[in-house]
Amino acid sequence: MLLLYLIGFVGGLVVGISPCILPVLPVILVAGATTPVAGEEPDPDGSPRGAVTSSTAKATMGTRNRRSYAVIAGIVLSFGFITLAGSALLSALGLPQDFLRDAGLVVLGAVALGLLVPAMGEILERPFARFGRHQPTGSSSGFVLGLGLGVLFTPCAGPILSAITAVGARHRVGFTSVILTLVFACGAAVPLLAFALLGERLGARLRTHAVLVRQIGGAVLALMTLVLAFNWADRLQTAVPGYTSAFQRTVEGGSYAKKQLQALEGTGGGSVANCTPGTTLVRCGQAPAFTGITSWLNTPGGRRVTLASLRGRVVLVDFWTYSCINCQRSLPHVEAWYNRYHPDGFEVVGVHTPEFAFEHVVPNIVSAARQLGVHYPIAVDNDYKTWDAYSNMYWPAEYLIDASGQVRHVEFGEGDYGATEELIRQLLVAADPNVHLPPPTGVPNRTPVTQLTPESYLGYKYLEQNQFANVANSSFTPGGPAVYQFPSSLPLDDFALAGTWSSGDEDLTAGTGAKIELAFMADNVYLVLGGSGTLEVSVNGRHTETVTVSGTPRLYTLVHGQYQTATLTLDASPGIEAYDFTFG
Repeated sequence: MLLLYLIGFVGGLVVGISPCILPVLPVILVAGATTPVAGEEPDPDGSPRGAVTSSTAKATMGTRNRRSYAVIAGIVLSFGFITLAGSALLSALGLPQDFLRDAGLVVLGAVALGLLVPAMGEILERPFARFGRHQPTGSSSGFVLGLGLGVLFTPCAGPILSAITAVGARHRVGFTSVILTLVFACGAAVPLLAFALLGERLGARLRTHAVLVRQIGGAVLALMTLVLAFNWADRLQTAVPGYTSAFQRTVEGGSYAKKQLQALEGTGGGSVANCTPGTTLVRCGQAPAFTGITSWLNTPGGRRVTLASLRGRVVLVDFWTYSCINCQRSLPHVEAWYNRYHPDGFEVVGVHTPEFAFEHVVPNIVSAARQLGVHYPIAVDNDYKTWDAYSNMYWPAEYLIDASGQVRHVEFGEGDYGATEELIRQLLVAADPNVHLPPPTGVPNRTPVTQLTPESYLGYKYLEQNQFANVANSSFTPGGPAVYQFPSSLPLDDFALAGTWSSGDEDLTAGTGAKIELAFMADNVYLVLGGSGTLEVSVNGRHTETVTVSGTPRLYTLVHGQYQTATLTLDASPGIEAYDFTFG
């Protein structure tokens, strides 16, 4: 692990000099140059206090030095916490996901106001006076400024930051992930500290003009608050080449780092880890309990369900997530089994484990379940605790449990519905030999049997799995917006970008002139979309429809027709979020 931590630190160091940190550099420079200390204000005669003795000058320099380090310490702690636990905390408090970012902007704006208006600055400094023996030193307020800035610090994501973010999103934070996050943040902070110290030296040289320096600094901070709030730096980041991309891939993309990061994101072993799919009943051990469930849906009063309370009944535990097309195709079978066999001792528990951030939101799950016709109990597994207990790795995944609580059959992905239903019937008869079962459901199996284009996730953390025809190499810009051009040719199963796109961990967000071109083989093409706007759909150059996107991210059908090999072109209005292509 020591080597992984070293790689993490160097990776952070590379990120700290990348184009993505450009918007925060002016703030760091000003933070070092402006120290809200009473001793720096001029005397009534115009001469600065402390200018007459070297001891006072040294004290002022020491104050600046401490403030620079305090600002950077605040950034490291804030960025690390938000990355690993911010989403979980906001969810726990019922706050919107952008609450902390708004709070950071308020902090930055308040510091700007304090520098521009001395009386306001004195009021803002008072809470920190208790940390000093005589007067506020600026270090405490600098630390608070760093905390606010850390929330707004969005470095370019490489494999290490993507893995850390995934761990945080899945709430699987451990010692290794915490240390890796901190060393990564410290690496990124080294260049930022250099800028803060540079600002400190500039401030020291201009100490005789302390009031003017503070006013200029306040104006810069006020401007940068607006720049960060409205993302006005996007064009600047786009114009600057990704000069660190190749080095970042070299540092973070080695086999050792990949192996360790995969282990960091991996699931633990469970009692059913070695159970394999089949067409006959097997014995895979006692079924793990439902663990860490954050909410229960479709139960009286939201009451929790336990496997112990279901003893004597045959239970199907179905792992799913509502925007997954594979899950949506399997749901009619699961729902039909529940409706047909529930009176005869059959129960279904749908364990909803989110794939994307928006799938953590319980009202979204409630709405999707209602739309999809899911009426059996749903366990909201936002923390992946039950997922890990079953050592699960698939959506959908089905675990069939007999009346004694033993796992007797597993099925991963779509298909084999007839065989699963037959095993359900066998277990029901074994539980009650006198039961008279109705005929099988006979729901048509719509699982694709022909070769299809594979599923493609569009976020940065899935880059190595994807088929980006024109962004597979150094031209791809993670994090901030970038402008792309379609390649001259597009191989089958690949897709390419044109216009401006911003890449997040899980999605691509459309900017000006944003387009996607996809060479596919399928009857139907689906895409999980969020945001608000329109998507113009063309197949082989012919416009087929206009899709209106609004509300919670969900699955949209873009192509529906006979089996074909074709080229799909999507023209997205700014603000459209694209997550995941699936095919049928």
